[in-house]
Amino acid sequence: MAETSVLIERDGHVATVTMNRPESYNALNGSLRRQLRTAISELEVKSDIRVVILKGEGRGFCAGADLTETAGLNQPTHQMIEEEYRPILTGIANSSKIWIAQVHGSAAGIGAALAMNCDLVTMSEDASIYMAFAAIGLVPDGGNCWLLLKGLGYHRAMQTILEGRKIPAAEALRLGLANSTHPMNELGRETRALAAKLAGGAPMAASAVKRLLRQMDGMSFGDAIMAEGLEQTQLAKSADFKEGVAAFLEKRSPKFTGS
Repeated sequence: MAETSVLIERDGHVATVTMNRPESYNALNGSLRRQLRTAISELEVKSDIRVVILKGEGRGFCAGADLTETAGLNQPTHQMIEEEYRPILTGIANSSKIWIAQVHGSAAGIGAALAMNCDLVTMSEDASIYMAFAAIGLVPDGGNCWLLLKGLGYHRAMQTILEGRKIPAAEALRLGLANSTHPMNELGRETRALAAKLAGGAPMAASAVKRLLRQMDGMSFGDAIMAEGLEQTQLAKSADFKEGVAAFLEKRSPKFTGS
């Protein structure tokens, strides 16, 4: 019987994707990678899903790559990363949905990239983001270098990588790598509440904000103004914009449909 490495639950406009290899701390083996790619693709075409929560079953979020896996060892590492991990990471980055990483325990190695690559990150108070690569003589991969440089700046990113640091939740929050921290017994409830709140907003506008923020790096101020204007032109034609204006004038909560 095939391993069920990913579980998907839906509640209204929110989907929860759970990495389900608790016996191995949700280490990313071939089955988990494959099922994550499938889950991302399947949810992307579901117009009723607006927000996705990504979490791990068991003791922690994700231990990174499964170092016990022997399949593909003769394949160049960069090729394996390109074929196996890039579709997962870019699938989330380019998704029209808002992805929230719900991190407990450790998000280590490429599991850290998986978490930081999401649009929002909630963490339990005892969680950490762990750059485990230095301990095994490797550099961070899966976009970790880019994410850390963007989030921490050059000097702090360099120290974090060279020392193989664990960034505890409180520090991750202070540095801007996380949006909120919660006691472990409240993490799931608070993350679901955040997801529900976001899912009640205008989905087309949320997708547009995500596209804009993801492409701002390297863009001039003038080009940023133009990009925002182009998104605004399309949104101003939407039924959601008309509903939002009507709700504002009528002093009621808007009911956005994503059209």
